[in-house]
Amino acid sequence: MNTPNQKIAVVSGGSRGIGAAVARRLARDGIAVALLHRSNAAAAEAVVHGIVAEGGRASAFQADVTDEAAANAAVAAIAEAYGHIDILVHAAGTFVAAPVGELTRAMFVEQMDTHAWSTIVLTQAVLPHIPKAGGAIVNVSTDLVHIPGGGTALYSAAKGAVEVLTKGFAMELGARNIRVNAVAPAITRTDMTSGIPADHLREETALTPLGRLAEPEDIADVVAFLASNDARWVTGRTVLTDGGRI
Repeated sequence: MNTPNQKIAVVSGGSRGIGAAVARRLARDGIAVALLHRSNAAAAEAVVHGIVAEGGRASAFQADVTDEAAANAAVAAIAEAYGHIDILVHAAGTFVAAPVGELTRAMFVEQMDTHAWSTIVLTQAVLPHIPKAGGAIVNVSTDLVHIPGGGTALYSAAKGAVEVLTKGFAMELGARNIRVNAVAPAITRTDMTSGIPADHLREETALTPLGRLAEPEDIADVVAFLASNDARWVTGRTVLTDGGRI
């Protein structure tokens, strides 16, 4: 049974890292959260259990967001369970680093599918379920779009496509009062960045005026703002959430 006027959010990549932090943050704001995960059901259920234990409302749905049919089916199941969808946060992603000369077509397809194509797939999947009053979509990009280096050109290009899609979709969907924005974090302490050498992390920390790396919650708070009515006059923008990295 839906709580009257309760907003419903779909969070892809919700089983870990930034996605999990976003799910927890939105739930604390009183939003019901549907987590999308590709394969780690146990981790997704752990996030759901934590939200429910704190009095929130959440559930987990499995889907590979690069698979259009699977994503559409999962979103349809979410809409059936909750009645509608107000917010989409697209945080699913993978990371590959390889220098020019070692890049492969397989790497290209994986990165473009995981980041750019999935943005298209999920946006189109949720559109029929967003109420006439409107909604909000927030995509996760990276600050590397602006400073690619160290073999990150392909990853950065895929995220650059996400930022262009964000701007273009915002222009198209504004008439429906659907806002589309993105956040672009620098290195954030997640399992996806756990393999980065310690010396590189120290260098990144030194480049940040605040003297530390981002935690997932730092990014989640900005996402929550963009998804809220407080950001009602913000659309088509990518918010650089890098702690002022030099």
